[in-house]
Amino acid sequence: MALIKSISGIRGTIGGIPGETLSPVDIVKFTAAYGSIVSNNKPAKIVIGRDGRISGGMVRDLVVSTLTALGIDVIDLGLSTTPTVELAVKMEKANGGIILTASHNPKEWNALKLLNSEGEFISAEEGALVLKKAAAEDFVFAGVDKLGHVKQDNSYLEKHVEAVVNYPLVNAGAIAKMNFKVVVDAVNSTGATYIPALLKALGVNEVIVLNAEVNGKFAHNPEPLPEHLTQLSNEVVKQKAHLGIAVDPDVDRLCFVCEDGSMFGEEYTLVAVADYVLSKRKGNTVSNMSSTKALKEITIKQEGGYFPSAVGEVNVVKKMKEVNAVIGGEGNGGIIVPDFHYGRDALIGIGLFLTHLALYKKSIKSLRGTYPDYFISKNKIELQNGFDLTIIFDNIKKKYKNNPVNTEDGLKIEFDNDWVHLRSSNTEPIIRIYAESDFESKANNIALRLMQDIKEFM
Repeated sequence: MALIKSISGIRGTIGGIPGETLSPVDIVKFTAAYGSIVSNNKPAKIVIGRDGRISGGMVRDLVVSTLTALGIDVIDLGLSTTPTVELAVKMEKANGGIILTASHNPKEWNALKLLNSEGEFISAEEGALVLKKAAAEDFVFAGVDKLGHVKQDNSYLEKHVEAVVNYPLVNAGAIAKMNFKVVVDAVNSTGATYIPALLKALGVNEVIVLNAEVNGKFAHNPEPLPEHLTQLSNEVVKQKAHLGIAVDPDVDRLCFVCEDGSMFGEEYTLVAVADYVLSKRKGNTVSNMSSTKALKEITIKQEGGYFPSAVGEVNVVKKMKEVNAVIGGEGNGGIIVPDFHYGRDALIGIGLFLTHLALYKKSIKSLRGTYPDYFISKNKIELQNGFDLTIIFDNIKKKYKNNPVNTEDGLKIEFDNDWVHLRSSNTEPIIRIYAESDFESKANNIALRLMQDIKEFM
């Protein structure tokens, strides 16, 4: 059981002791702290939406009741997606937003993802203030005559889809001409409604949806990694489909499966979309430093500049604004299109990727073959409560003092043309170990070596 407070929101398991899990008491305290900061004792409006998790209805009721008790008006999108709530905050000119989702975490988790008035994740400084106010219970509820009101709004699926179809670089006509047959793994969450609706609007008429019941009882581990997508791969081959699409429960991560059932690679979702965008708009790109170097190579080839950021969507967005990037995101399949909105969005990602594939006029497997072939070994080590990572990282830094080391976000160590990145997760009590090389065995060996180092220093 766990409760994690980070720039990615307040995330925890449901059930258990207050202060150690995402209990009803904690949900109320963090919501009240955030709401009081957003309203600042003035009239305010907050947009909320949730994914399909089992606990979603319960968490929604607590959040809505807390916000209205503060005197805040609530626009409730109901079952929605993270990027849809982000868009709605801007469209509604709201003061903020709360997304009720634990993203790729298993079914027992839920979270409060907190947005500012721009529909972007709040900063680390704002997050620290929320934690401080929650800990001190520093908030005052409204009197009976000043309670907030709740408005249900089910129009944002259509609005989000329409915005994607009308985006200048999305070519629905070209997509429709290809007569794509697509299999979608919706992992029993809101992608089951949003992705088919988008595909239909883009002219894709043959859509097979796996795990389509929105019940939060995830048919497999909801993180869209190759080892969790065997059902999708098999179905793409069985249906003789052109491609498969997988998203996570809140639909901000996106990956593809080729017509032969092989993985396009979640790292290459951003690479392919960036390649297309850069062919239309010259400019800079950004990804976090745990992402493939293939993006840097594609960007340079397209006469742009590449800039790395610390891991975390808020950090990627900050760097994108600094360098005026035309496209950015994360190697976990997160696409950020700045003039659409500054948030990871699988829907705009699908629109741009299918446009790129349609204009390419060959198979998705063939498209994948046009990009550099690198392998990232993704691993993790679970942490015990109270473990001091600083000591471990200091020891590793000393051991590899003769190699280039970046300490901006954990430790990134370079080995000639290869690299390894070690960092604590914002969303789970683990150390992530990512290593990239031109051969899978080399990447695995680098990761294994560092994992042994970590265990030794632990």
